[in-house]
Amino acid sequence: MRRRGTAGFLIGAVLLLLPLPGAAAAPSAAPTTSARPTADTSAPTPSAPLVTPPPRGTAPDGSTVGGRQLGARGTVFAADAPTLPPGVGASAWLVADATSGAVLAARDAHGRYYPASTLKTLTLLTLLHRLDPAQVVEATEDDERVEGSRVGLVAGGRYPVSLLFEALVLQSGNDAASALARTAGGEQQTVAAMNATAASLGAFDTVAGSPSGLDVAGQTSSAYDLALIFRAVLEDPATAAVLRVPSATIPPVEGRSPGFQIQNQNPLADYPGGLGGKTGFTDAARHTFVTAAERDGRRLVVSVLDTENVPLRAADQAALLLDWGFAVPAGSPGVGRLVRPDDLLPTAAPAPAAPSSSEPPRMAAPPADEPAPGLLPALGAAAVLSATLLGAGLARRRRRRRTGRPAGTGPPGR
Repeated sequence: MRRRGTAGFLIGAVLLLLPLPGAAAAPSAAPTTSARPTADTSAPTPSAPLVTPPPRGTAPDGSTVGGRQLGARGTVFAADAPTLPPGVGASAWLVADATSGAVLAARDAHGRYYPASTLKTLTLLTLLHRLDPAQVVEATEDDERVEGSRVGLVAGGRYPVSLLFEALVLQSGNDAASALARTAGGEQQTVAAMNATAASLGAFDTVAGSPSGLDVAGQTSSAYDLALIFRAVLEDPATAAVLRVPSATIPPVEGRSPGFQIQNQNPLADYPGGLGGKTGFTDAARHTFVTAAERDGRRLVVSVLDTENVPLRAADQAALLLDWGFAVPAGSPGVGRLVRPDDLLPTAAPAPAAPSSSEPPRMAAPPADEPAPGLLPALGAAAVLSATLLGAGLARRRRRRRTGRPAGTGPPGR
């Protein structure tokens, strides 16, 4: 009898560990996550355009951010939309309703391309609220000699931070990007903060390697991410205002440079309802562009990557996509959506005040059909309870053997 009772107890304990009929099966291990790509400033700088499609980006859990259809390499567009316009030859592009988040059409939305100076929109978004706009920054020789497009800062010149942001956007000044990054703690810290900002938005295809967008090995963004970032710029009144500044004055530096005026170089400045735009170009990235416009309370954002200026400039292709997007019926569900930070699963620990390059990006929310998060803890508790009961039963059996009391007899004195 004792042997049969013990066996029955063991069977009962095992049954406690089995899932109930109809219960979702728990995964045998935690979902795997892919390491976030990084830029490598020590590697050779990319100097030629891509000849094959680049890697396709995903969320850290391997899912396609914004919806499965946006993982397509080819062109996808809303079923209720008119025919797409001819002449859009960019390797990757996207047009979305910035208010509802509906992606109306895209080509290779998550292809990880070189962003060139469109990355300065992320620099603007990351640094504007970290720096005192009235702070005066003295330019260095490194600023003056920086590669690529320059606004004309000279070593020894003193420039307000607010002016440096205008120079960054209006004329894509790499010298302004250099000065701003130094003021924010240095290029390495600025790039780490940019990557943290991108991750917080769900822009997991974006890997910043420089504050200016100058090519760095491993530095990438995507048509999807540029739209996400530009929407965030537009929704922040302070950063949106910089996009719309028509001109600014660079002060003179005695004996070095006369004062001069700079103009906003957005090629779609005259587009009806235009809200601003940012161009980009490098030998590797070719021409890139991101822009937005608003009509009748409806706001669209368009991004264009990896294209040439012939037969149509990147900005002209973007204008065609804006025209097309406004012709799509309002309320169209589209083919995916631009995510919001609330759509992302937060990290286990709060983000530090000063993000570092090793900070884990936030995770995309798991699909609805995955096991409920509470299932594993519940099963674990059941296992602990079963083991406890099993241990108690075995201990009671050993005591009975030592005292000679039959099963069911209470302890002495009771």
